[in-house]
Amino acid sequence: MPEVADKKMDAAEEDRCVTGIDGLDRILNGGIPRGNTVLITGSCGTGKTTLSFEFLLHGALNDENSLFVSVTENWEKLLKNVIPYDFFDERLLKTKKLIMVDLGSIYQKLGLEKAEFNVEDIDIIVRAVGDIVREWNIKRLVIDSITSICFQLKTKEKIRDFILSFGKNLSEAGCTCILVSEISPGEQSYSMYGVEEAIADGIVLMANLERRGDLLRTLQVVKMRGTMHSRAKYVLDLTPVGVLLVPLLKGGSVAGGG
Repeated sequence: MPEVADKKMDAAEEDRCVTGIDGLDRILNGGIPRGNTVLITGSCGTGKTTLSFEFLLHGALNDENSLFVSVTENWEKLLKNVIPYDFFDERLLKTKKLIMVDLGSIYQKLGLEKAEFNVEDIDIIVRAVGDIVREWNIKRLVIDSITSICFQLKTKEKIRDFILSFGKNLSEAGCTCILVSEISPGEQSYSMYGVEEAIADGIVLMANLERRGDLLRTLQVVKMRGTMHSRAKYVLDLTPVGVLLVPLLKGGSVAGGG
């Protein structure tokens, strides 16, 4: 009987993409269900890119090929702007365990430098990214940001088709994907167009909270298909050793703090 239990635990672990961010993995009871497409959403300065990048770093360090697709910013500039993690190793880039690409270069190769994409263009983009994922055996992928891509899709129907097709393609390849979504402060929805949040398997909401004159970053898992999870709000701290999460108690105080 113990052997059967061990096998079940091994299977459960294989079905999880452990983020490597301890607090987040605890919230998700072991990590993101593998193959899920997760929306990391929030306003400017809430730590979305930094958290997403750490997710990729832990994957690369644990022999899971990881891909960062930068949509609006040159990836080399992005690397200079994210927090300098103590565990970041440039050899990950040289060995292709961590791959950084600019979406603009992909568009250029595909001849898709245009203001608006049609249905055929969507299929081409999905196939192109899917080919990269399969060629490099990518297990973790971040797109920063999906909002910029949606701007070129224009309509809710095309946005829906893109995210559904994209998510299905990656899930079939065993790749877990994070889509970074930009929203305005105080926005009631979790995405700019209202479509992304309904289709994504998970939503992680990041925000700024003013407390006693300080501006705190917060994180809350709104939904995650395939796992039980806490819906509590946590205070997030960006440090050189990684993202740290502390429960935000009722009344706005921080666990362990004043």
